[in-house]
Amino acid sequence: MDSGDGDEGWPGRWDDREPDSGTDETTDSSANPGDETGVRDDGNVSGGDDPNTGDSAGEGPLARVRWFMNTDEEWVAFVREVLSSVAVVAIVGLLLFAISGLWPPMVAIESPSMEPHMERGDLVFLMEEHRFPGGAAYNGTGVVPYQAGAAADYKEFSEYGDVIVYQPDGSTQETPIIHRARFWVNDSENWYTKANEEYLGGADSCEELANCPAPHAGFVTKGDNNGLYDQVDTGAGPISSPVKSDWVTGTAELRIPWLGRIRLLFGTVGTGDLASPAGSVSAANAAAPGSAAGATSWQVNSAAVGV
Repeated sequence: MDSGDGDEGWPGRWDDREPDSGTDETTDSSANPGDETGVRDDGNVSGGDDPNTGDSAGEGPLARVRWFMNTDEEWVAFVREVLSSVAVVAIVGLLLFAISGLWPPMVAIESPSMEPHMERGDLVFLMEEHRFPGGAAYNGTGVVPYQAGAAADYKEFSEYGDVIVYQPDGSTQETPIIHRARFWVNDSENWYTKANEEYLGGADSCEELANCPAPHAGFVTKGDNNGLYDQVDTGAGPISSPVKSDWVTGTAELRIPWLGRIRLLFGTVGTGDLASPAGSVSAANAAAPGSAAGATSWQVNSAAVGV
């Protein structure tokens, strides 16, 4: 008897089944073992470097820095040298500032008024007067005047007492002065008897002196090569009244011969920026009356060192 499930039904049933992953596909895959790896490479699945991005292509920041530091191109080498020099100067300047407490911390000398202890073209290092004051410093000022230095055997630049930078009459509009502190006077004091008669310009009494009696307390000062105190009238008026302690911007500590000439060769020396401590200084040359050098002002610019 015919069951009705003839042979013609079986092919349809088998045709509807999902194809097996069998031998043919496995064989195809195994026959091309590199295909899977190739697919991974195309899709960046392996996580390797992309040749078109990052430092591997020589286009990243680090690659550019390496090129700048190592290339032999002339203009790049020049820029590299300039930047290196600027960096060295900046580092030295910051170290000097940290030590001195002043900016700029150095001045170039263009005056004969402090000779022979400071020559024209010397570079002088300054320090804030309270940082390392001498043991004979007067009454908390941080400055050792000549007379106190002589008693304590304290010397700076081969003479007793400190060499100071100060604002004449306390004016920020005037070029600061670099001279030696000689002695302290009190308000209204007759300081004629304290002074060395040699530096009084022939005055015979306090009444014949400018700034005597003292209009206020402060230091009497003088350039080592000058014939008069700064507070004595040279014919053009005194350089300054007695120097108050808060007019002092620093003390001279060290000189480097000739190095200041470098700046002096590259421009006219001017007053500079008076707003900054010791931004520029002047060593005023006040010779005795009758001298051709009387009351001549000599400029010294601290910007000479470029730091």
